[in-house]
Parts: sequence; C-alpha cells; structure tokens
Amino acid sequence: MNIPKPQQRTLHALAQGGRIVLERNDVGGIVEAHCVTRDGWTLTDCTVEVFRALKRRRLIASRGGGPYQISREGLANLRSQLDNRVGGKGW
Repeated sequence: MNIPKPQQRTLHALAQGGRIVLERNDVGGIVEAHCVTRDGWTLTDCTVEVFRALKRRRLIASRGGGPYQISREGLANLRSQLDNRVGGKGW
C-alpha cells in the first residue's frame, strides 16, 4: 500500500506507543487531531486530514472510546525504518 510521508510519520509514532487525541467542538465535529508520542511530544505532521485518511484505510482504531492507536492492519502496512528516522542512511 502506498502511504504518504505525513501518514507514515504518524504511523511510526503510533507504532512506538503513541496515540491520537481528538479535540471536538460543541456539535461533536473534529476540530483538531493531536498525535502524542510515548514520550509526551506532539507530532506536527498529524492533521485532521491525516487522521481521516488513516481511519478511512483502517490503519488506526479506537478501542472502548479511548484514544486512537495503530491497528494490526496499520502495523502490517508500516514500512520498517531505523529508529523512526525518515530519510537518511540506515546502518
């Protein structure tokens, strides 16, 4: 599956234990999507458009009303990269 770079970066952060937390308005619509890494940092590549694309492809899922995490399909479609570094040379 061909996955654009912002989606790949988000999936890598989720695969390492991150989560996507949504901010909603009064009506229930999604205003912002925040990808929080396992270390507590926020990934700037994660936008509402990236969130919707990942959800549409079923690469992320929410369990029991919690934050969105990577699904089994997401793990299967993720390209392995050395220490989550995009680009550069691997060892």
